[in-house]
Amino acid sequence: MTRRARLIYGAVGILLLLVLWQTLVLVRGVGEALFPSPLGVARGIVELVENGVLLTHVQVSLGRFAAGYFSACLVAVLLGLVLGRVERLWALIDPVVQLLRPVSPIAWAPFIVLWFGIGNAPAIVIIFIAAFFPVLIATVTGVRSVAPIYLKVAQNMELTRVQLIRRIILPAAFPTIAGGLHLAIGTAWIFLVSGEMVGAQSGLGFLIIDSRNTLRMDLVMAGIVFIGICGLLLDRAVRLFEHWVGSHWGRGSAGR
Repeated sequence: MTRRARLIYGAVGILLLLVLWQTLVLVRGVGEALFPSPLGVARGIVELVENGVLLTHVQVSLGRFAAGYFSACLVAVLLGLVLGRVERLWALIDPVVQLLRPVSPIAWAPFIVLWFGIGNAPAIVIIFIAAFFPVLIATVTGVRSVAPIYLKVAQNMELTRVQLIRRIILPAAFPTIAGGLHLAIGTAWIFLVSGEMVGAQSGLGFLIIDSRNTLRMDLVMAGIVFIGICGLLLDRAVRLFEHWVGSHWGRGSAGR
């Protein structure tokens, strides 16, 4: 499917969503105060933009997300490259990872607030935890799935460890790692908003809670809309990065 066709289908999908939303508003008939219409939410967004509130909250949330997500990806990829190559070490660490991975980052919130206080740090730590495990497991899986013939060729060429990782392991494992990056984007963004609802005084999550407390459901829905928009843009950014790396390593199929 061409890019233009994707854009057309995407626009039609969003239009259908708006129609369904407006239909539900009319069917329920509970009033704008309880279930705002798309037009009411649009007016709320304009109000937030004119007040400068929306841009501030979006910037704060994206800043926290960038700090937590990129640090988690860096640590997870580096650690995954080591654990994927050292089988006995991964056998030792794997049960610990599988024990901690299902625990929701929000479950650690009481300890995180006690250890890091109130502000940006708790949200960043929650994002780090949410993004770390998907990327770590994807990296280990990708490294362990590299075809042995590639490693034998590298050995015959007498590549150093750094050259082995850069020229053989990372290009071969990247499609699997990219899957972990995509998964981490979604989970980290979800838990960022949850973290901001718990102990932050700014960000999109705080905007939703603050608007709920003042019974401004149109602003609540506006916050939800921008959470979805930001999540979509972040996912597309990862896809572009994946395509660029795939092209750089001569693996154009990796970006699809």
